[in-house]
Amino acid sequence: MVMIIQLLVVLLALYVGSRYGSLALGAISGIGLAILVLGFGLKPGTPPTDVIYIIIAAVTCAGMMQASGGMDWLIQLAEKMLRKHPDHITFYAPLCTFFLTVLVGTGHVVYTLMPIICDIALKKGIRPERPCGVASIASQVGITCSPIAAAVVAFTTISAANGFEITIPGVLMVSIPACLCGLMAASACSYKRGLDLDKDPMFQARLKDPETYEYMYGHSATVLDKEIPASAKRAVYIFLTALVVIVVYAMFQDLLPSYPTLKAVSGAPELTGSQALTLTADQLVKANIQLEGYTVMKMVPLKMNLVIQIVMITAAALMIIFCNASPKKAVGGAVWQSGMVAVVAIYGIAWLADTYFSNYMNVMQDGLEEIVAQYPWAIAFAFFAVSVLINSQGAVVVAMVPLAYKLGIPGPVLLGVLPSVYGYFFIPNYPSDIATVNFDRSGTTVIGKYLLNHSFMMPGMVSVIVSTIVATLISQLIY
Repeated sequence: MVMIIQLLVVLLALYVGSRYGSLALGAISGIGLAILVLGFGLKPGTPPTDVIYIIIAAVTCAGMMQASGGMDWLIQLAEKMLRKHPDHITFYAPLCTFFLTVLVGTGHVVYTLMPIICDIALKKGIRPERPCGVASIASQVGITCSPIAAAVVAFTTISAANGFEITIPGVLMVSIPACLCGLMAASACSYKRGLDLDKDPMFQARLKDPETYEYMYGHSATVLDKEIPASAKRAVYIFLTALVVIVVYAMFQDLLPSYPTLKAVSGAPELTGSQALTLTADQLVKANIQLEGYTVMKMVPLKMNLVIQIVMITAAALMIIFCNASPKKAVGGAVWQSGMVAVVAIYGIAWLADTYFSNYMNVMQDGLEEIVAQYPWAIAFAFFAVSVLINSQGAVVVAMVPLAYKLGIPGPVLLGVLPSVYGYFFIPNYPSDIATVNFDRSGTTVIGKYLLNHSFMMPGMVSVIVSTIVATLISQLIY
């Protein structure tokens, strides 16, 4: 009974946090954590510091690129492509939002592009709901396909700690083709979705009002008239180079520097503080004198989580020096702010979840052992359900993947169901979905009267289901 009450505390904290949104997701999780630890006396879990550090480094770099104007150039390139092929915008728009997210690791970069998608569709006579609904979904799907997104980095880090050695490129080899298949399936289902504008009685009735007609057709959303300085383009090149460096190091970890470590033999004193750190080669002679009873172990390469942080922070610094990127402007930008919100969310949510699950792991293993053995892929339903509550794919990975490993689910299975960590389109309260509804001047992209009959439900479900099935097949073939 106590276990159920504590679970209700966790769920209530997540629900209330999601209702307030933004920083409240992590902050209100702190209330749940306080109740579990101080009220019920549970042993506190471990906050996911490695993932948090990576997010900070990545969003700082992406924020600097946005501050330099580099994001405007990427949006401009996307708009040129969309305006060149307006007839196929239902397929091209989600590809644009998807790859923007893959590049920068957050779906909040699409706010500038979404009004353009709506404008192109409306002026072409295409029902804007068709490209807008799936494009908003695509902007979030790209998170599990980005080499610097928290969800991907956390998955590789947690997997390595549980015996499934997989690199970031290894994850992307599965997630990118799988998610593209899912998005194209969603685009195909959206291609003739709803009535054409000339046959939609509600839209035609709105056209009869002169003010509404002027609001819909009186101006165009575009960034093509914006002048892009050379410094902005340099920032994009620096950012892309940083991504390439990270991927290369992830694929060829023999290129990374390695450091010797120490192992205690029988009766050796316990190492604490700075003594417990990995020693460099120059320190070994002194160490052998000062720390008797320890033997030198194998050379351990620099960890990828540190590589990502080093490369991203370095790239951000280069943008400040060579690309006129203003740190103050970066802090005020949407990319940096949304990233910091994600840090707080993951910090609170993952710490709360780890506290609860770590204290009841034996009970869960006994109760779920048979189900997990027969249907390990069923963990996808749990991933999806938790995502509906907490609106963060990175937080779902950090909170749920360690639990899945402890339940005995193999790494390749978890890799296959990775796309299922995106479920927060189910209840249309996420900023990108709400913004898309507001950007669509035609009024065809909607949140329905019954809440769940909204414009994002169909493309979201199709995308996640197809992506998860395809990812599972690819993962089984490769691993």
